[in-house]
Order: sequence, then structure tokens, then C-alpha cells
Amino acid sequence: MTENLPISRALNAGLRRALETNDRVLLMGEDIGPLGGVFRVTEGLQNDFGPRRVIDSPLAESGIVGTAIGLAMGGFRPVLEIQFDGFVFPAFDQITSQLAKITNRHEGGVQMPVVIRIPYGGHIGAVEHHQESPEAYFTHTAGLRVVSPSTANDAYWMIQQAIESPDPVIFLEPKAKYWQKGEVDTEAPALPLHASRIVRRGTDVTLVGHGAMVTTLLQAAALAESEGTSCEVIDLRSLSPVDYGPLLDSIRRTGRMVYAQEAPGFTSLGSEIAATVMERAFFALEAPVLRVSGFDVPFPPAKLEGTYLPDADRILEAVDRSLAY
Repeated sequence: MTENLPISRALNAGLRRALETNDRVLLMGEDIGPLGGVFRVTEGLQNDFGPRRVIDSPLAESGIVGTAIGLAMGGFRPVLEIQFDGFVFPAFDQITSQLAKITNRHEGGVQMPVVIRIPYGGHIGAVEHHQESPEAYFTHTAGLRVVSPSTANDAYWMIQQAIESPDPVIFLEPKAKYWQKGEVDTEAPALPLHASRIVRRGTDVTLVGHGAMVTTLLQAAALAESEGTSCEVIDLRSLSPVDYGPLLDSIRRTGRMVYAQEAPGFTSLGSEIAATVMERAFFALEAPVLRVSGFDVPFPPAKLEGTYLPDADRILEAVDRSLAY
């Protein structure tokens, strides 16, 4: 069956299906009960599954993650909501020092099936601590899986796949796209959790990104086509591990690549992608891998976010530079 849903409702439907399928799945977070979360992703779930499975937690992110670690040790599969990206840092020690390392510490004898949902990124005109792109902190941490859907169909299936994972998953939700609608096939997932995918075919330049940036890349590709340049667009989907196969195959066809992200460019995911592509496909490249990113400053106030965040024009400028080599 196919439904047309915004990403927020697709996530809600995916969480509902996980709760129905496995009674060891629990949801925890601030205001996720009667309110349904800040972005209403969990709306109606406490009413249907009760407060023992959809738990309104205290305002204590470190406590939420610490409790989830204990629940996972007891055989549960906790799914945590962090209200905003900037609020995850009080829990950073629990995530990086404990959650990510316990399975290795016990030589595989203790699994940590914990999902941490984090609305991230800009484009909503929010205040400080409510617009961040913290993915590099988590992709740098061994023991964590990190994923980010860009479509409603991926949101529906990837949240379920993340919950089924035996390892902890950082699930980054592009908050600016919560209301973006798309077709959701509720019969079967299109791809595994950690697979990248080509969302637009092209021949001249490969454009790569994740989350909300995929929409911007598609906009840039459409504008480039009107100027006679054919761009292939790849949605990374999984940030750790990275599925390099489709990416490298594309670069071997186009010879050029531009990576775009909202996060600052210095020591970022884009840095790692660029370095790996240069190592593994150097002789296929006709130009250096170029990156378009947020600037290396704190995320600015709302009136300046349009200058800070990469847009289609900045991506097109990088495409032109790549073609000029």
C-alpha cells in the first residue's frame, strides 16, 4: 500500500509499527507524550500504547541516555527523542563514553539496541542551540551507527531498521523537511539501512549530500540542466558506515564531485568523504573534489542563516569551478 505523507507523519507511522511489532520497544523523551513532541512526531502514540511504553522523561538528556543504556542491558529497545540538535550535548558523555563502547568493552556479549532521534539542521529560523549539524561528532565515534533520511519513504523504513539494529544508532532527522510530503510504500523497504542511493542520473558532475541538503542538490541539478550541465545526485543516507559503492561508480562515470553539507567544513563528514574519494578514485577524477558547507563559525541568528547555509547558487558555483579544470 502507498500513502502520501509528510516526513513527520512517516516517522510517526514507522514508530507505531515498531511498537506494534515488538513489545520490547519503548519511546522516551521530553514532552513526547500528550504533546506528541515539539514537532509532533510522536503524536497519539502515548494515547494508544500507554505511558509505560511512551514515556515523558524529565528535562535531563544525560539521564535519558543513561536510563536507556540500562533498559538495553535489560533486553529493551529504547528509542529516545532529543528535542533539538543543540540539546544533545549534555548527553554527549553518556553517548560517546558509554553507549558507543559497551558492546566492545564486553567483547560483543552485551548489545546496545538504542536509537537516538535528533532533529538537526537549519532553515527554520530558530534561536541558539536549536539549529546545529552535529553529525561529525558522532560519525567520528567508533561504535555508533549514524543515518539520516531525506524522504518520507526513507523516514518510515529507516526508523524501523534502526530500531531493529543490535547497535546504537544516531538517527538524524532534517527538521526543515518534517512537512515535506512524499510517497510511502508500506509493503517493503526499498534499501537496507546503510545503503546510499542515486536520486537523479547525470553525466557531468556528481553531487553528494544527506538530509535536507538532498533537496537543495536536486534544485541545483535542475538549474544546471537548464544551463546545459548534467548532474548526478546521490543521497548518502548512511553517514556511518558510508556506502561508497554507488558514489565511486558515479565518479568513475562523471569524473567530478561536489559534496554539500550544512555543517562547518573543517574536519567534517565532507572532509572524510572527499579524502576517501581522492584515495579510492583518484585516477578517475578530472578535477579536485570540491566541498560546499556552512562556514566555520557558530550557527548564526535567524536573519543570517540564509547566508550561512549552502544554497543552490553556491552549489552551482562549485559545479562551474569543477568544470573549469
